[in-house]
Amino acid sequence: MIENAGDPGSRRCGFVALIGAPNAGKSTLLNALVGAKVSIVSRKVQTTRSLVRGIAIAGNAQIIFVDTPGIFAPKRRLDRAMVTSAWGGAGDADAVALLVDARKGIDSEVDAIIARLKDLSLKRILVLNKIDLIERSKLLALASLLNAKVPFAETFMVSALTGDGLARFKDQLAALMPPGPWLYPEDQLSDAPLRALAAEITREKIFERLHDELPYQSTVETELWKEMPDGSARVEQTIYVTREGHKKIVIGEGGRTIKAIGSAARKELIEAAEQKIHLFLFVKVRENWADDPARYREMGLEFPKG
Repeated sequence: MIENAGDPGSRRCGFVALIGAPNAGKSTLLNALVGAKVSIVSRKVQTTRSLVRGIAIAGNAQIIFVDTPGIFAPKRRLDRAMVTSAWGGAGDADAVALLVDARKGIDSEVDAIIARLKDLSLKRILVLNKIDLIERSKLLALASLLNAKVPFAETFMVSALTGDGLARFKDQLAALMPPGPWLYPEDQLSDAPLRALAAEITREKIFERLHDELPYQSTVETELWKEMPDGSARVEQTIYVTREGHKKIVIGEGGRTIKAIGSAARKELIEAAEQKIHLFLFVKVRENWADDPARYREMGLEFPKG
């Protein structure tokens, strides 16, 4: 039951940007806080490409979590767009939560993020993740080192995978949110359109199946979502790769790979859409999609020039 949720005068609402190095666990944390899959999770780094918003309720507060792309040293145009998107999401929030993989500790990527954090004049929150994999004494030492580099308003120790510490984290964030009306309906979990979420789900399944074989430069677009008379939906998606050889990898011998990807994606789509889904996947080569401004708009990214 949501305490005071029916009294608009007592409500709070705000944005919390989740930032961190690639594979810090931001997408896993976001999904755990929201209680549903709203952001894709993969062992392959830099899978979150644009800002993903997940909506959680804690007491009388609505917390809108913004899962940003992992912040890293950009080398390509797409990398630059993702890093710009991440810092833009952080700057527009009411609070920014730096997620650090407690096992890795402070590396060059975390140091670079902290250097930029010093310039942000909003509430800074430190979240040490994966605490189930490290000794408590090392956690306390790591928290002390990070707070010495830049002061954080709050420090939390959590495991996004097991759920340890998440309830306290969410309750404390609720208290930090400014007073104001909720921006989304009580039962809405994300602001991503279903078509966009569907594309992300399929992209996740590609990574899961081919993370060692397929290069990072692939993308998925939902071309058609058609509601059928029987209450089901026909969904057509195109997987874009940059080379003919990559197309063969995605399809697999006798079409086995793409069938497995489609089967796994369909199961999650049915759960997300709460209806029967007929999923049709196509693979096309688009050599220079990573330099096409239209593809960046499709992903919700600003196209970097130069």
